Amino acid sequence: MNRITNIVSAAMLVITPFAAQATPEQDLQEFREHFFNKFPDTPKDDFINGVYSIDPASREQWEAFEEFPSYEIFVDKGEELFNKPFANGKSFVDCFPDYKKGIRQNYPYFDTKTDEVVTLEGAINKCLTDNGEKPYQYKTGNIAYVSAYLAYQSRGNNFNVKVPNDPQAMAAYNRGKKHFYAKRGQLNMACADCHFYYPGSKIRADILSPALGHPTGFPVYRNKWAGASASGDGMGTLHRRYGGCNKQVRAKPFKPQSDEYKALEYFHTYMSNGLEVNGPSQRK
Repeated sequence: MNRITNIVSAAMLVITPFAAQATPEQDLQEFREHFFNKFPDTPKDDFINGVYSIDPASREQWEAFEEFPSYEIFVDKGEELFNKPFANGKSFVDCFPDYKKGIRQNYPYFDTKTDEVVTLEGAINKCLTDNGEKPYQYKTGNIAYVSAYLAYQSRGNNFNVKVPNDPQAMAAYNRGKKHFYAKRGQLNMACADCHFYYPGSKIRADILSPALGHPTGFPVYRNKWAGASASGDGMGTLHRRYGGCNKQVRAKPFKPQSDEYKALEYFHTYMSNGLEVNGPSQRK
């Protein structure tokens, strides 16, 4: 029996560890403790580095990449786009006046007026359409560049995603939580199977990364994406990564910025509250 089959079979016996009615604060405490116990030699703040926080060999290669990170050129492109005037004379600066202080750490948030989860990429496109401009495509390209620039401005700030005392906000949070633990696709696997129960294990040649800290480095430059792109553009958003994970378990991906992926991002990012923004980042 191969490694991936072993993981699937064992994971089917495990029950979601958190009670359905637990508060987000209780979930966060138990989520952190799970990873602190599983990787006692990894400092809490180092979980922002994904698999490189738990595998010394991978970390050595990654640190070499970070000496001349491939994402730097795209941060510069994002800065140009961010400051470029719209046709009406305004720019992204008018939508995000506090960007120099850092804003990435506050996304996603739940808007109690619209009863929707608002992601940073969603806010970027809303700024465009509110000013009569065409929205960007959501997975890669300009949306990733502007997001990368805003993440870069936010480095060092701690994630502080809030779940307000509101029934619709709790429903969105629980929807994302359910998505994280729900099995799907022909391989019958959940996000949690790889990244909660079995981080550090191998599937084929890849070491599975811990879910704690996952969203902190997005958008990311992936060598794999660059190799598959004619232009060599390896930048992508978190929702691009969600779609890729779904494909890997042979499940039909949801559309980027769908309610499903926004709810997943809401839960997923809340589970990294208190960790630093370190986006954009570079991954394999």
